[in-house]
Amino acid sequence: MDKIGQFEKANKRGQKNLASHPHAVSAFYDRRIGRVFVRLSTGLDVGFSPRDAQGLETATAAQLNPIEISPSGLGIHFPKIDADLYLPAILEGFLGSRKWMATRLGAQGGRSKSAAKASAAKLNGSRGGRPRKTATAAA
Repeated sequence: MDKIGQFEKANKRGQKNLASHPHAVSAFYDRRIGRVFVRLSTGLDVGFSPRDAQGLETATAAQLNPIEISPSGLGIHFPKIDADLYLPAILEGFLGSRKWMATRLGAQGGRSKSAAKASAAKLNGSRGGRPRKTATAAA
């Protein structure tokens, strides 16, 4: 098969895939409630807080508009901060890479407050707390 035939076949597969799966048709940032909304081809709106998405966590409201939709409808791009998100991952609840998500989850775990953690901290404090670093240990 020649290259033009392969190209046309690939385009038909892509169009069929787009027709059978939801894709983004528009996206905007709502300043009033501080959320990004993506309208899908199914009519459903998906919203999320920028603080929960990799690359957007420190963005200002001015940096979050405009939002561009990729030609396939499977990606959204924030040109002012050069950040991209993949729609299928968003729909699965992933707003960043595995490493980034693990870091976020680990930070939440470190902030947890349980009876066991409070008890361990109290016991450690009664023993004089965490040992100070010495000059040789720090080097």
